[in-house]
Amino acid sequence: MNDRQIFQTHLAQTSPFPLFLEISGSGGIYLIDKDGKKYADMISGIGVSIIGHRNESVINAINAQTQKFMHTMVYGEHVMSPQTQLAEFLTNILPPHLDNVYLVNSGTEAVEGALKIAKKYTGRTEIISCKNAYHGSTAGSAALMSQSTFSGPSRPHMPNVKHIEFNDFTDLSLITERTAAVIAETIQAEAGIIMPEDDYLKALRHRCEQTGTLLILDEIQTGCGRTGKWFAFEHYGIEPDILLVGKGFGGGLPLAAFIANKKVMSTIADRPILGHITTFGGNPVCCAASLATLKYIEEHQLIQSIASKEEIIKNHFKNAPGLNIRIKGLFAAIQLTDFNAVQKVCNSLMEKGVLIDWFLFNDSSIRLAPPLSITEDELKENIEMIINQINSL
Repeated sequence: MNDRQIFQTHLAQTSPFPLFLEISGSGGIYLIDKDGKKYADMISGIGVSIIGHRNESVINAINAQTQKFMHTMVYGEHVMSPQTQLAEFLTNILPPHLDNVYLVNSGTEAVEGALKIAKKYTGRTEIISCKNAYHGSTAGSAALMSQSTFSGPSRPHMPNVKHIEFNDFTDLSLITERTAAVIAETIQAEAGIIMPEDDYLKALRHRCEQTGTLLILDEIQTGCGRTGKWFAFEHYGIEPDILLVGKGFGGGLPLAAFIANKKVMSTIADRPILGHITTFGGNPVCCAASLATLKYIEEHQLIQSIASKEEIIKNHFKNAPGLNIRIKGLFAAIQLTDFNAVQKVCNSLMEKGVLIDWFLFNDSSIRLAPPLSITEDELKENIEMIINQINSL
């Protein structure tokens, strides 16, 4: 059997219609198929390849670490420089109270860990999440979804979960002294890039403080410079009690983290000891890749470049009557009419060598999230292709 046949026969499928691209190489913003055709990755592999594919600094860091050690012990037992240096970098760019990092393998693992420490720290059991939010597909994370289409078939899930409407100030009254934590995306991603309105996040922060509830902000898609600041919450004048990072944080390798202050995080160290453990979390090779990624973003001033790149996108759409875009930094949704239109545009652009995608909870919008390292010329070329293709249908 060839690779395509093996893929269909022996690898579990997540949908009836995968993209079926057979990738054999990559570089910069491009993926390359087995025939040598290049595809501009305008979604960064769903937010992962945040400084492009096969970045030389990241490859060098990975190679250097593999010459030393790749695994030594389960998480939290050995002192390893890749972990400690990464934690130091993170805590230096975060507010002072977010000073304790727990490294895991994926965003949904970060969610699960955050829920556990919130319940243990507060002694409460109720969790509140927002409607149309996506925090992962493991059992606890799936319980946070309001969309029964995705979470229904595997119910019952974790009990004592309530849902509030994002940007609805009246729903904040549902947060009470029974609530252990509210978990929210700073910007709703899979709902189609829904920004917080007015002072909604400040009101949410205030209500959590009133009720002794921890605020968990999921920045798995919006963190690491995607919106023009290291973390999206910096735009809105608030700080979380627990922060979640992932996807681009790993520099192309599986890595995520939940971050809190030491007092909150210490609840998992005893009663019982080893109250939250992971075998592969904080893998030193992944940590080396992550640190190289964050340093590259800092040293090449990629965050400072986001505003001008955002303006390029906005200006192109200003000159495209009838097309609406919701955008923060290099994180955007292009509004179309329906899923049929979205599919047509995605498929036709893939044929032309441009990769875009849709959203889980908004099937009439197109996702746009190119690598932060995309050049202005590359950005202009691909935005023009996207607009032209939309207008041609």
